[in-house]
Amino acid sequence: MIGRKSMGRASPVLLVLLALGFFLSSYLGILGEDWLEDPVIQRPSKAENPKFHVVVTATDAPYSQWQCRIMYYWYNKVKDMPGSDMGKFTRVLHSGNADNLTEEIPTVVVDPLPEGLDRGYIVLNRPWAFVQWLEKATIEEEYILMAEPDHIFVNPLPNLARGNNPAGYPFFYIKPTENEKIIRKFYPVEKGPVSDVDPIGNSPVIIKKSMLEEIAPTWVNVSLRMKDDLETDKAFGWVLEMYAYAVASALHGVRHILREDFMLQPPWDLKVGKRFIIHYTYGCDYNLKGDLTYGKIGEWRFDKRAYLSGPPPRNLSLPPPGVPESVVSLVKMVNEATANIPGWDSSASG
Repeated sequence: MIGRKSMGRASPVLLVLLALGFFLSSYLGILGEDWLEDPVIQRPSKAENPKFHVVVTATDAPYSQWQCRIMYYWYNKVKDMPGSDMGKFTRVLHSGNADNLTEEIPTVVVDPLPEGLDRGYIVLNRPWAFVQWLEKATIEEEYILMAEPDHIFVNPLPNLARGNNPAGYPFFYIKPTENEKIIRKFYPVEKGPVSDVDPIGNSPVIIKKSMLEEIAPTWVNVSLRMKDDLETDKAFGWVLEMYAYAVASALHGVRHILREDFMLQPPWDLKVGKRFIIHYTYGCDYNLKGDLTYGKIGEWRFDKRAYLSGPPPRNLSLPPPGVPESVVSLVKMVNEATANIPGWDSSASG
């Protein structure tokens, strides 16, 4: 049974490994290092035990909290539906201390990176959070779904992975082959063609727990090295940690099954159809005629960034006629969650 755990400090062993991995890699590079084990052998097959543990990394900021509450609501709605392989759920809170949601959502508290190491790029805490969680948690399921707070489960999600082939979503803006010069700093020629680096991030990904345990420390170190390289930091910007996961998994010989039906992203994806997750990372701005005004605040809008300091109100107005079904579904699902989550209007308190 997976209980709720509240970890204190990260183990000294992990802190030493993190420091050594980062600083040694600065001088020696990531190739041929002892911490990078032999590549994982790929054996595509149907999982005997397809259940996967749903895990989301988060902070204690109100912006992260309200998204996690909506996500957890829809997880509970769909997890036992026909076709679902969803197992238990954990929010990995990388703020170092418990918050007011630890009783509402199964939560494991881990430490952030040492002060200053993330250089203001808080997403670097994600791989480090996974390393700590995997070391300390008791996880029954053989597989793990790495998810994010702004994910809503719109259909029951089966295990899309096959054996040692994880499943991931192909992002149009993750382009390893178009960034070969930079990728080669971390993934050298002798490891294989740059096309072996999948066009993915770490989320959403369904992967064997044992494989993630091998990849995660490499992911930490590649992320830190990329952030420390000025050219890479400038080129990859806010998706740097996504590239780091793609490179780290390739260094372990892991290739992902690319599933476009894994997720949809309004307003660009117009219909929900048979996709499984709504990712509401983009602002949805429309005029009253139902025309998209992306980049310009619309007469009607839904943008998660409008609620940085507290949750959106209950009963958001629905989009005007002509707005795509994906956006309408998103707003209806947000409204259903907020109408049924107790104490929604007070969820901004830390």
